[in-house]
Amino acid sequence: MLNEIIHSNIGWFHFITAIIAMFTGTIVLLNKKGTTFHKRIGYIYVLSMLMLNLTSFFIINFGGFSIFHFFAIVSLVSIFGGMLPTIKKKKNWFGYHFYFMSWSVVGLYCAFWAEVGTRFVGNMRDFWWMVALATGLTAFIGSRVIKREAKKLNFK
Repeated sequence: MLNEIIHSNIGWFHFITAIIAMFTGTIVLLNKKGTTFHKRIGYIYVLSMLMLNLTSFFIINFGGFSIFHFFAIVSLVSIFGGMLPTIKKKKNWFGYHFYFMSWSVVGLYCAFWAEVGTRFVGNMRDFWWMVALATGLTAFIGSRVIKREAKKLNFK
């Protein structure tokens, strides 16, 4: 199955945009907010996430719409939830932007573990707990990083 995904053009594009999103998302999450650098890297992250999520709907793994497609929709909602406040600039817009975009990055890393589990582990009936553990640990670490960054920004 991995061969089919990686050897298709859509699979390669999906893979490359995932790597770009993971890299740029981490940079944005861990660097100073509001700078020109933050905005430029952030736009690359958003664009790569949009392409990543859209291409996911062209990859069929389990005979049709799957949990991966559901989480692609959740991911798109978090991207739009993070970007709309920057466009509208209403009261408390920065807090909404920060939390939605930060959780978008954490969700991307959680999706990474699900991909590794389905592509490389093989029989998910026997090893689903490994993916669940890695995903849970990633979400926990991500929540700590977000909390630390929010404290620096004086968010509650």
